[in-house]
Amino acid sequence: MKHLLSPLDLSVSELTDLLDLARDISKDPKKYSHVCDGKKLATLFYEPSTRTRLSFESAMLNLGGSVLGFSSANSSSASKGESVSDTIRGLYPAMLIYVL
Repeated sequence: MKHLLSPLDLSVSELTDLLDLARDISKDPKKYSHVCDGKKLATLFYEPSTRTRLSFESAMLNLGGSVLGFSSANSSSASKGESVSDTIRGLYPAMLIYVL
């Protein structure tokens, strides 16, 4: 598994492939409606970001996966001092994780 933290982590070829895939998904979404069956996406939002959170959740659901997570640090163990890395260690490797 490759961790993507920045677009600079991708080669030109990988970026081209990713954009081609995005274009194909846009053209034929039904073709991809089950590619994430059985997969889970954890969205860990430590800052408010409704549009980003909902767009990630919507995309995962459209691909057949499921979503769990929290939308603010107040509703997580961070409120009692747990670090982001401890939270991620508890979730990984069972799912894709997005942290903001």
